[in-house]
Order: sequence, then structure tokens, then C-alpha cells
Amino acid sequence: MNLPSPKDLQDLIRLCQKEDRKAQERLFKLAYPLAISVSKRYTRDLEEAHSVVNEGMLKVFRQLDQFTPELSFGGWIRRIMVNASIDHYRKIRRYQDRYTDYESEADGMGFDEDVLDKISAEEILTLVQDLPPSYRMVFSLYAVEGYNHREIAEELGISEGTSKSNYAKAKAKLQSALANQHLIRKKHHG
Repeated sequence: MNLPSPKDLQDLIRLCQKEDRKAQERLFKLAYPLAISVSKRYTRDLEEAHSVVNEGMLKVFRQLDQFTPELSFGGWIRRIMVNASIDHYRKIRRYQDRYTDYESEADGMGFDEDVLDKISAEEILTLVQDLPPSYRMVFSLYAVEGYNHREIAEELGISEGTSKSNYAKAKAKLQSALANQHLIRKKHHG
């Protein structure tokens, strides 16, 4: 995130608090790249990610008075976007009777570790987005944001065991998907 100087950032925040539309638009544009990158890890597609960004940025504007210059503005935005993603997940979960479980265990094929070197970050993000919502949320919170399973369980209203199970299943699915990617690449290049 390419931020202005601390003084200019504080001036921009003050203008936003006074509901200056141009200042709000500028702040939104400054925060957008970080906000969308965080929300894409927790959602199944770009449309859903945009929805989370909009929800999160509303929280940013409502909570600007809670930001202090001693904090990292990028870190503050990231935390709000992670929380907006969690809230979005909870809302979806409330409206679903239960999740469809797309269980497919890895079929025992050897996993070539250097597959990660040959796959782009965008392809990995797509694989994460293809995970069922409960797996994607736990995987992103644990592997990307650094939450522990107790914290995840508290945030999502699940048991610690469910968090660990969902993480293990997410990893297995990602390994299987990466192995499939590797096989496809081998077939096309070899």
C-alpha cells in the first residue's frame, strides 16, 4: 500500500471523518489493493471478494476515530478486512443449513514438492478459492494470518478439533489439487 506521509495520512483521515467525499474516495483507492488481496483469500471469487471489501471499507470509515498514528495503517486495514471476511463467512454460514462436503481424499499419488515452484501465486489463490468455505476460512486464518486453532474456533464458533480437522482437510485438498496440476503440466510438457 503506497501511503502518504504520516501527517498527510492524518489530514486525509480528518477530512474523511468530516465526510469529505473526495478524501473518502482517495482513502478507498489507497486501501483497495490491500483490502482486495486480503479478501480474495477468504472468498470463492472476485465478486464475493468485492462484497467483503465494501463491507470492510464501511467499517474502516466508521472506525477511523479508533485509528492512532502509532499503528501501522496497513496492519489496521488488514485486521479490519480479516474481520470483515470472518463476518461475511458467518453470515453465509447462518443462511446455509449445512455445508456440502466435497470430500475427495488424495489418491495416494506422490506429491512433488517442486510443484510450488512451477505454479503461480494466482493459481495457488484459485486453488484456495476452490476449497469449500469452511476449509478456505480455516486455512487462510491459520496459514496466512497466523491464528492458532483456539483463536479460529472462537472467531468462527466451532470447536478447536473442527478447526484442526478443516485445516488438515484443506491441506489434503490443496496437495491433491497441486499434484493434479503437476500431472497436467507433465502431460503437456513432457
